[in-house]
Amino acid sequence: MAQADVAGGSIRLAAVVHGTVQGVGFRYLTARKARELQLAGSAVNRADGTVEVVAEGPEHAVRMLLGWLESDRAPGLVTAVDATVGPATGRLHGFQAR
Repeated sequence: MAQADVAGGSIRLAAVVHGTVQGVGFRYLTARKARELQLAGSAVNRADGTVEVVAEGPEHAVRMLLGWLESDRAPGLVTAVDATVGPATGRLHGFQAR
C-alpha cells in the first residue's frame, strides 16, 4: 500500500479487492461498514470479478475500513487487496454500493 504524507486529516482510499467478492453481499456489507465509519465513497463490481472500493474520510476511519477489507470478517473470500492512500478530494458524499 502506498502511503501519503497526510497527518490526521481526511484521506482517500482506492482499493481493488480480489477473490470471491461478487455475488456474496460484499459491496453491500462494505457500504454498511463504511457508513458506520462515516465514510464517503463507493463499492463497485468490476467486469474482471474484482470489487473497486473508494472511500474518503478521517484517516483513522479509512484505515479501519482497509483493515476490515483485508480481514476474514469481510464477506466472501478476499485473496488480495491492492490499495493506495492519498489526499481526499472532498467531492464524495454518502457511500454507495453500485
